[in-house]
Amino acid sequence: MSGDRIARATARIEAAAKRIEAAAQRSSGDSGGDAELTARYQALRGEAGAALAELDALIGSLEG
Repeated sequence: MSGDRIARATARIEAAAKRIEAAAQRSSGDSGGDAELTARYQALRGEAGAALAELDALIGSLEG
């Protein structure tokens, strides 16, 4: 049951990241983009991915 909640939460996070990325691409296509904003977004995305990987490892250690 806990695994289902985690899977749903992960799916929501991934869907939100895709929506943010799509909005950023639309925005950059219209105005030429903002290099600083793009760099910050990529850094945030990397940090979020690392946090999810840590959570995944922690959950794995608790399950097995």
